[in-house]
Amino acid sequence: MDAPRVDPRLLEFAIGLSERAGRLAAERFFAADFATAIKADGTEVTEADLAVEALIRGELADRFPADGIYGEETGATAGTSGRRWVIDPIDGTRYFAYRIPIFGTNIALEDQHGVALAVVNQPVARQIIYASRGRGCHVRTDGTGVAPVLRDTPELAAARVELVNPAGWPADVLLTLHRHTRITGHLGGIGGLLTGLVDAVVIAGSEMGYEDLAPLPVILEEAGGRATDLRGGPLLSGNGTALLSTGRHHQALLDMLASVLPD
Repeated sequence: MDAPRVDPRLLEFAIGLSERAGRLAAERFFAADFATAIKADGTEVTEADLAVEALIRGELADRFPADGIYGEETGATAGTSGRRWVIDPIDGTRYFAYRIPIFGTNIALEDQHGVALAVVNQPVARQIIYASRGRGCHVRTDGTGVAPVLRDTPELAAARVELVNPAGWPADVLLTLHRHTRITGHLGGIGGLLTGLVDAVVIAGSEMGYEDLAPLPVILEEAGGRATDLRGGPLLSGNGTALLSTGRHHQALLDMLASVLPD
């Protein structure tokens, strides 16, 4: 049986929660000072990460007390409903800590059929991407959500491929992409893909957690693109890699990378 469409009230709630969380994140970003620490895994965490996650968790617990919650900073809270919210309070903490305004707040909801809805809010860019199963994907930049605009580059050699966190990637991966596509630096990530700036986004590092990737399957599926790991498997399989694309060159990119990815 096909998975059911999502109740639009759930998506409306998630968008509103994301907007409130994004405002708090932006306020902390533009504050005169904020504390930054290094976690056990070597990544940064700021007081804003903790404050934004606390806000989201608090509202979820009040509205949906039976739902589970998983947040990057404070871990998992079990639920009884069969649903789980996944939170990345500051996606791009390193950028945030360095005062580079290309961070976001991510919220996804999982049910027994998989990821049901997702909201990605980049508050400084004033862009919100939201999608829910069976109800499409939209990009809001001026208060009104519009359908994604996907590039349709005929030739792979002319396709723009954004590389996310390429430091530490295997040299063969970088060289292969450089030889066969037009690689770029940051052009908006998922936002750039959905607004026609790039044809694909490649994530080959090891720093991506489940909470970073959780919103992407439903967003790409509803937008008409594709999202897999770099071996063509389910994006949320656990290896932390990703290929996000308009779909046109997805398989060609997978085939190209198959021989140069480490075992």
